[in-house]
Amino acid sequence: MTERNQNPNLSESAYESKEKLKIAVIFGGRSTEHAVSCVSASCIINHLDKTKYDIVTVGITYGGNWLPYSGPVELIPGDKWVEYALKENNFTPVPGRKRIDLALPLLSTCDCIFPALHGLNGEDGTVQGLFELIGKPYVGCGVYASACGMDKTFAKIQFEKAGIPQVEYIIAHKSVADNDPDYYIDAVKNGFGFPCFVKPASCGSSVGVARADDEKELLPALAKALRFDNKALIERYVDCKEIECGVLGNEDPIAFQPGEVRSTDKEFYDYDSKYVAGESIVIIPAAVPEQTLNEIKSLAIRAFKAVEGSGLARVDFFLQKDGKILLNEINTMPGFTDCSMYPKLAVSDGMPYSVLLDKLIAFALQKYVSDKRCYDER
Repeated sequence: MTERNQNPNLSESAYESKEKLKIAVIFGGRSTEHAVSCVSASCIINHLDKTKYDIVTVGITYGGNWLPYSGPVELIPGDKWVEYALKENNFTPVPGRKRIDLALPLLSTCDCIFPALHGLNGEDGTVQGLFELIGKPYVGCGVYASACGMDKTFAKIQFEKAGIPQVEYIIAHKSVADNDPDYYIDAVKNGFGFPCFVKPASCGSSVGVARADDEKELLPALAKALRFDNKALIERYVDCKEIECGVLGNEDPIAFQPGEVRSTDKEFYDYDSKYVAGESIVIIPAAVPEQTLNEIKSLAIRAFKAVEGSGLARVDFFLQKDGKILLNEINTMPGFTDCSMYPKLAVSDGMPYSVLLDKLIAFALQKYVSDKRCYDER
């Protein structure tokens, strides 16, 4: 790890002179990963160095209301914070209406925003666009990288253009599946065959993912995935190890030592494997040759740069039995729970959780400065 990456140069930033930075942690959201976001946020808040940061929090309810929250951190997981925040803001939700104005004055006073948000409206570029509009530095990838990384179909195309090897895939559209159910059965049979995996195009944490061992199982798997999105990916089954690699930085990113994840008594690494204790085994570094580890790190950085990533990402791979490495997907705001892979990879590589958060905030401020543009033609 180079000195440059450990200490990003913020000499141009006015934030350097401040004794403490005011950091807003945002959590919740209107996605299938709402619960994961709440746990991620509580872990982030607990690990942020209170001697360096004044922390404020904003929760987003399932209904889409943004509420400042100053209650106990331990109430955030499980959505126990909502009742407290409603009283704190003297707010009564109105069905069908979403309020963000209560949070904007608080966010405007912050030096940096840490969006501990996953999934739809969290890591898909929409909330990143909001932060751009209000002119606030924020942790993580920008609008384009977030949108591309969230929509796996566009990410596949981007990685293909970058020459990164991937598993064979078919993009399935809900309108086609509804009108001609056999279309994708024929496409799979004439393509890579069965078994295969089906996943929503824009969900994370393995939500909506299913395996289809034959054509009878394909349509139910496709229907499951298309409950969560209007597009789905159908991918060839790969008998492989699942390897994950964390990337950190902006223009000159580094990659942590990759780790291997094995689900216990499961056919694939599903939601419970990721977030339920005892459902998975993590091996860091992955039990593969050093040359393979280095190749995975190199490919992870290539994937990160292919979508113009910044700050962080977790890049997931399939390692086939013949040694071939295939890119699975990129996650531009991976989980930050105590059992999440990204912080585990950093800690195993010698970077404590609190130091990782310091660097993510520093990279956010660095990007904010470097992204400034001149709008005056005179």
